[in-house]
Amino acid sequence: MSILNVQNLSHGFGDRAIFQDVSFRLLKGEHIGLVGANGEGKSTFMNIITGKLMPDEGRIEWAKNVRVGYLDQHTVLEKGMSIRDVLKSAFSWLFDLEKKMNGICDRMGEASPEELESMMEELGTIQDLLTMHDFYIIDSKVEEVARALGLSDLGLDKDVTDLSGGQRTKILLGKLLLEKPDILLLDEPTNYLDAEHIEWLKRYLQEYENAFILISHDIPFLNSVVNLIYHMDNQELNRYVGDYDHFQEVYAVKKAQLEAAYNRQQQEISELKDFVARNKARVSTRNMAMSRQKKLDKMDIIQLAKEKPKPEFHFKTARTPSRFIVETDDLVIGYHEPLSKPLNLRVERGEKIVLTGANGIGKSTLLKSILGITSPISGKVRLGDYLEIGYFEQEMPQGNKNTCIQEIWDEFPSYTQYEVRAALAKCGLTTKHIESLVRVLSGGEQAKVRLCKIINRQTNVLILDEPTNHLDVDAKEELKRALREYPGTILMVCHEPEFYEGLATNVWDCSSWTTKL
Repeated sequence: MSILNVQNLSHGFGDRAIFQDVSFRLLKGEHIGLVGANGEGKSTFMNIITGKLMPDEGRIEWAKNVRVGYLDQHTVLEKGMSIRDVLKSAFSWLFDLEKKMNGICDRMGEASPEELESMMEELGTIQDLLTMHDFYIIDSKVEEVARALGLSDLGLDKDVTDLSGGQRTKILLGKLLLEKPDILLLDEPTNYLDAEHIEWLKRYLQEYENAFILISHDIPFLNSVVNLIYHMDNQELNRYVGDYDHFQEVYAVKKAQLEAAYNRQQQEISELKDFVARNKARVSTRNMAMSRQKKLDKMDIIQLAKEKPKPEFHFKTARTPSRFIVETDDLVIGYHEPLSKPLNLRVERGEKIVLTGANGIGKSTLLKSILGITSPISGKVRLGDYLEIGYFEQEMPQGNKNTCIQEIWDEFPSYTQYEVRAALAKCGLTTKHIESLVRVLSGGEQAKVRLCKIINRQTNVLILDEPTNHLDVDAKEELKRALREYPGTILMVCHEPEFYEGLATNVWDCSSWTTKL
C-alpha cells in the first residue's frame, strides 16, 4: 500500500534548480536511506513532503489519516520549555481533545434534550479515544522514554536551551517515539549522538515495523537499518534496492556504462559530421550526406552529468610551538555546577587526541574552557608559547546574514574577490553556493565554509568540535586525509570511530572524569 506519492516535483532557489521532474513512492514498511552530496536537496525534499515548503511544480499525496513524525536537523527549541514540556507536546492532539471534552461539559447545563443526547455521544467517543491512547498515564510514558534515552539524569524540569546539541537531538527523538507516527522522517539523527545512543537508535530502527526515510552520511549506520536507497544527484532521484554498499556497486557500474555509451556516441557523431562536411557539396554524394545529417538531427544526445567539485583540504601550518600545548591544574569545568572532577591534563606537540563519551558530559565545554571562551569553575589552563589555534565550532551562530563571500572576506580582508572564490571552491562549493547567503546552505555546506576559514589561516593547533557532522562521504574522506597529513597538534570531539581510526594518537574517554554519569 502506498503511503506517499510524489509526482513530477520541480523546485529551485533563485536560478539554482534543486529538483527537475522528480517522482517518488513510499510503500508500507519500507526503510529508505536518502543519500547524496551536500547541497543536493535532501533536507529540502523533506521540507516539501512535510508541507513546510511549497514546491514550484508537482503533486504530493499522502494516504488518508497518516501521522508523520519528522526529526529535523534545524529544529529550534523554545526558551522556557522544559524537557518534560517538549516530551509531553507529543500528545498535544490528546490535550486538544481533553480541552474539547471540557468545553462540551461546560455547555451541557444550557443544552436542549436533543443537543444533550448528541453531546453525550461525542463525549463518549472522545473518552474512548483518550483511554485508547493512554492519555491518563502520559506522565509515566514520558518518564519511561526519558529513562531509555538518558534524559532523566538531566532532570526533566531543565530548560531545553541550556542543553548540548546531542541532548537536544535526544529530546526530539524521544518526542517522536512518544508520538508513534505511521512514518518517521529522520534528517541526520546521528549528528551529536554518542556511540551508546546511536547503537540504541540502530536497534530501534531495525525492529521498526512502519516505514521511515532516513538522511544520513554515517555509512555503517545506514547499512545496518535500510533496505532501499534513493540517490539524489544532479536534480534527479533514483531508486536502488539494497543497502548503501550495494548501491555504490550498482551506481559505479551504471556510471561506467553511461560513459562508454557517451564515448561511442561522440565517436559516431564525429564520423557523421566529418562525412557530411566532405560530401554535401558533391552532386553524386549529396543524398548520402543529407541522410547522415537527418540521422544526426534525430539522435538522442547522451548527456554526462557535470562532475561535482571534490573538496580539497590543505591546512596551512604556522611555526613550531613549544613542547607542551595545553596543561591544566585541577581544572573543573562547568557553568552553574561542575561538569568534571579536577582535571590535570597535558597535551604535547604533535599529538592527535580524540575526546569521546556520552552527550552533555562536558566535551565541548572542555574545548571552550581551554580556549578561554568559557570560564572554568576552578583551576587553571596553561597554554604553550607560539600557538596559532584553528577552532571549528559545532554549529554556526544563529542570525548570520552574510553571503559566503562576505563570511570569508570578514576573516581575510586582504584577499581579492578571486582569492575568496578560489578558497571556497577548493572546499567543494560551486559558484551558486558561493554567492548564496550562508544561512540558506545545507548543514554540510555551512561546515565547508567554516572549514574554509581554518584552512586558509596558518595554524599549529586544531581544536575541532564534531567536524564530521553534516559532511558528505567525499568531504569526510578528504578531511581525514588532510588531518592525517597535518603536522600540528589536534584536539577533536568525534563520535565516529571509523573517522578517527588511524588518525588519533590518543583517545580520551571523557566519561571517566565527568560528574554527569
